[in-house]
Amino acid sequence: MLTADDIMLVRASFARVAPTKNTAADLFYARLFETAPQLRRMFPADMHAQKQKLMAMLAAAVAGLSDLDALIPKVKALGARHLGYGARAADYNVVGEVLLWTLERGLADAFTPEVRAAWTRVYGVLAATMQAGAVELAEMHAAE
Repeated sequence: MLTADDIMLVRASFARVAPTKNTAADLFYARLFETAPQLRRMFPADMHAQKQKLMAMLAAAVAGLSDLDALIPKVKALGARHLGYGARAADYNVVGEVLLWTLERGLADAFTPEVRAAWTRVYGVLAATMQAGAVELAEMHAAE
C-alpha cells in the first residue's frame, strides 16, 4: 500500500520533471525502444501524440494517488486497452525500469533512494492495476 510519504515524494519529484515533459518523454521512449526494440511495433510511426499521452497519463495518475478508489477504474481501463495493443505482463517490468531510468536522468541528485523507492511502489500499484484490467477483459472475452 502507498504511504502519504510515497505520494508526497512522487508528487514533488514529478513536479520537477513536468516542466521538461517533452524531454522526459523523448528520453523515455528512446530508452524503451533501445531496451526492448520488439515493443516499437506497438506504437505509431509519429510518436508526438503518444509522448503527450504518456505525460498526461502520468500527471493524472500522480494527481489521483490520494484517491485510489477513483483512480483504479481508470487505470484498469488503461490496462484493458493495452491488452488490445499487445502488451504482455513482462512488458510492464521493462516499462517500470525505463520509467525509473528516465526519472533518474531528469531529477539527477534529487532522485534519492527514497524517491526511487516511492516511484517503485507507485509504479508497482499502477502496473498491477493495469494488468488486473487486462485480465478482467481477457476473462470477459473468454466467457463470451
